[in-house]
Amino acid sequence: MRELFQQELHEVQDRLVAIAGLVVTSITDAVEAFNKSDVTLAESVIARDSIIDEAVNELDEHAIAILARQSPVARDLRIVVSALRISSSLERMGDMSEHLAQLARYRFPDKVVPKSIRPTFQEMGSLDVQLATMLVELLKTQDTALAEKIRDEDDKVDKLHLSVFETVLSEGWVQGAETTVDATLASRYLERFADHAVSIAKKMMYLSSGEWNPSES
Repeated sequence: MRELFQQELHEVQDRLVAIAGLVVTSITDAVEAFNKSDVTLAESVIARDSIIDEAVNELDEHAIAILARQSPVARDLRIVVSALRISSSLERMGDMSEHLAQLARYRFPDKVVPKSIRPTFQEMGSLDVQLATMLVELLKTQDTALAEKIRDEDDKVDKLHLSVFETVLSEGWVQGAETTVDATLASRYLERFADHAVSIAKKMMYLSSGEWNPSES
């Protein structure tokens, strides 16, 4: 029975890694669709979000079944509870990718943001893809050094997000309301994507140490 239980816990980890891999593909394609105004790619991201949602639902059902059958304690309990929390964050990351793709689709054939701030969004998108990729490795290895690196990279995203707000609020910004809203929303989606990556990193730190500090940045 103990061996079967450990197999079930490994399956939880494997499923998390698989979902994180789907999120990497989603954000990579969403960023490309956004930057290049690729409506076909944007629609693909939107259509595939349901695959992430379904995988998350299946993982949650599996984790809840483990809780019901095995009544895990100590670190085993932390693994299952953390998996439920992490899957929720991964689902939200998929949603942020979908929202970004929706902006690209709505504004096609035009670009979502004006040329002057496109490099900022390209950098934010690149950082988000890196964060998602690091998450896959973090979930595979539970390497706490990766968790620290994810939080460091998130600081860069936050600074870029702030710079977008400073730009659209500056006197030199001459774009209309629609472009302003689009830029603000897109920046927010990319920033929230990174925030969820940090949330997962914190949960992995908790899984490793058994100590939870939600205020830690």
